[in-house]
Order: sequence, then C-alpha cells, then structure tokens
Amino acid sequence: MDTVVYVARRLFYGLMLMFFVVVLNFVLIRLAPGDPAEVIAGEMGGTTQEILADIRATYGLDKPVATQLAIYLGQVAHGDLGKSFFFDQPVARLIGTRIGATILLVLTAQFLSILIGVVMGVFAARKPNGVVSALVAVFSTLGYALPVFWTGIMLIIVFASWLPIFPVEGMRSARLEGGGFVHVLDVLHHLVLPAVTLAIIFLAQYARLARTSMIEVLGADYIRTARAKGVPERRVVFHHALRNAVLPILTVAGLQFGNLISGALLVETVFNWPGMGTLAFDSILRRDYPTVMGILIIGAAMVVVANILTDLGYRLADPRIRTEGGRR
Repeated sequence: MDTVVYVARRLFYGLMLMFFVVVLNFVLIRLAPGDPAEVIAGEMGGTTQEILADIRATYGLDKPVATQLAIYLGQVAHGDLGKSFFFDQPVARLIGTRIGATILLVLTAQFLSILIGVVMGVFAARKPNGVVSALVAVFSTLGYALPVFWTGIMLIIVFASWLPIFPVEGMRSARLEGGGFVHVLDVLHHLVLPAVTLAIIFLAQYARLARTSMIEVLGADYIRTARAKGVPERRVVFHHALRNAVLPILTVAGLQFGNLISGALLVETVFNWPGMGTLAFDSILRRDYPTVMGILIIGAAMVVVANILTDLGYRLADPRIRTEGGRR
C-alpha cells in the first residue's frame, strides 16, 4: 500500500513538473527569432503580406502568446499535440512513427553503458592500484571528455569507411530481402555504431562510479567478516559487495536519463537514425513550433517516467528505504 501511495505522489509531482515544462518551453520557443509563417510561405513559393497574414490566421499565430498558450494547454490536456506546420500532419502521428527508433537506441545504449561500466568498475576496484584500475581511470576521463558527435564521426571513419563493417547511416537496408528475423538482424547491424557512440560517454561515468563505490563497499566491516568466514572471493564481490555498490549507479542512471535522450538527438543526427532527434532537427530549422513542442513534451515525459522507475528500483534493491518510507 505504501508503494502505491508513493507512486501516486510521484505521478502527481511529475504532472506538475510537466505543466511547468510545457509553459516554459512554449514561451521560450515563441520568443526565439524566426517566423514560421515565412518558412511555410517560402516553401509555397510566395511571401506576400497577404499570404503571410493568411498563414498566421490559419495556424493561430496572429493571436497573443498568452491566448496561444491557453489554447495549447487545453489541447495537450486532451492528448492533442497539435498539427505540424511543415509536415501538415498531427504531431502525435509524426512522433509515433519516430519514437520507437529513439527508445530502441536509448535503451540499448543505457543497457550497454551500465553493464560494461559496472563490470569494468568491479574489476578495477579489486586492485585499486593495478593496471586495470589505471586503464579504467584513463578511459573514464577520455570517454567523458570526448563530444558525442566527434566520437560518432570517428567511429564512422574507422568502422564504416576504413573497415566497412557497419552501415554509415539509417536503420534499415533499402534492398534487403528476407523474413522478419533477417530484418531484425539488419536493424541490430545498423544499431551498433549509434548505440556504442551514445553509450561511451555514460559507460565512462558508470565505470568510474562503480569503481569508487566498490572500493568503499569492499572496505566495509561486513565484507571483512564474510572473508574471515571463508566465503569465496567471487561470492563476496558479486553477491555481497556489488548489491550495495550498485545503488548509487541506479540513482545516477535515473538522473542521467535526460542527458541520454539529449545525447540521442545528436547521435541520430550524425547517423541519420530515423528517430525523434532527426525530426527535432528538421523541425527546428523550419520553425515548426508544434512538432518541437511535442518532442519536448514526450522527452520530458520519458525522463519523468524513468525517474519514477529508478526510485522504485531503488526501493526494491534497498529494503531500508521501504522501511523508512513505511515509518513516515
């Protein structure tokens, strides 16, 4: 019952946060330079004042910003993200065709970064002054410092140009023939470089965090007691120590999910991955306000949900949190 109340309270806070995100993003986008009516008119081949006025009236751009905001909030409350200025389609439909690719990229990168980062951190912590620990520290510094778009370009040069192992762009091969399993393998083949590019920077953070956390936990009294009782070292490290050392990583993973999504937008642009990132890039260039707003709302919702799931995972992993929550 306590968990249900906790989730309900977090959902309420999440909805309040989403409201402020919508209002803030709406105002900031409207204050940005550029007129979407001029972009639309340019695509139509004419930019007379009559055409511009007609376009502004059609899309409600002639109304005051406060009125536009009130209308938009009403639409969002009913699940309507509006209609794209440029693509002339409902924003929800546009995002629906792209969000799957983005989620696949983000979750794959998150899985790789946490799994490999934790393993590297654990092995580095077993001998803090050893060669492996030093290599992990160097890799963590480099991985965190390198811009994600630069890493992507370097991987394309090495593994798509010099060594043509992986595709340069896209999510599927245009002339692929075969059944469903063949298409799955093709998508995974295209996924390797974008996912690795996105995972590297976060992998470095998790490796460093796991190393620090494991060193601290391995020095705890209960670990020394387990070793004194003759518990095998593998069980001490992976059963007793890792369970407690992984808790800070869960917290950071939830907090970093927003950065992961923003990083995915850059990676999608580099690799022409057909997700929300490329849609956002095209929409920003064309001043497509509804599409940009829809992407921001969906991205914020994904972050809120990820944080709630992280908190639940933290409560499940550490019974002390559930006990303290019940006392409150």
